[in-house]
Amino acid sequence: MGVLRLMRDITVKTLALFAMVLTLSACGDKEPQLMNLKATQSGPDEFSILPTKPLQEPESYKALPAPTPGGANRTDVTPMKDAVAALGGRPDRLDRIGIRSGEAGVVNYASRFGVSGSIRNQLAAEDLEWRRDNKGRLLERLFNVNVYYRAYTNMHLDQHYELERLRRLGVWTPSAPPQIVN
Repeated sequence: MGVLRLMRDITVKTLALFAMVLTLSACGDKEPQLMNLKATQSGPDEFSILPTKPLQEPESYKALPAPTPGGANRTDVTPMKDAVAALGGRPDRLDRIGIRSGEAGVVNYASRFGVSGSIRNQLAAEDLEWRRDNKGRLLERLFNVNVYYRAYTNMHLDQHYELERLRRLGVWTPSAPPQIVN
């Protein structure tokens, strides 16, 4: 009788300690991670290490551009540009510098009511607040369950409903992919 009581007391204390640890770990005030995509190991990822291009001596050291923090380096690997060049294309077209002539009309129309210079920061702050409010239930946070899609479900556009709504209004619409019903 004494051994059973001792085992029951140890089990109750162990469960209480486990519940306390789980509760405390869930109380952490960190940024919610919705996708939970991360490496399963803490060491370096050997696939993220890329060989660099060979070093080249410039024709003139006086003609070198000023270093730009975070800018590109001559020895940086550029697989997309290399592939475009190998296929006979123009790799310089991949550099997104400014607005291209074909995009000017779209940019002018989209910015007709003004452009906010801090829109990225504003959207990031609003998204962080949204994710904190919709980060899932306790067990989902504890066991790293992906709650990204469920957090944004209310913002999902139902393409088939929208297609029918626009057709009822008489708006010309292209065809949509067939709706898959589970």
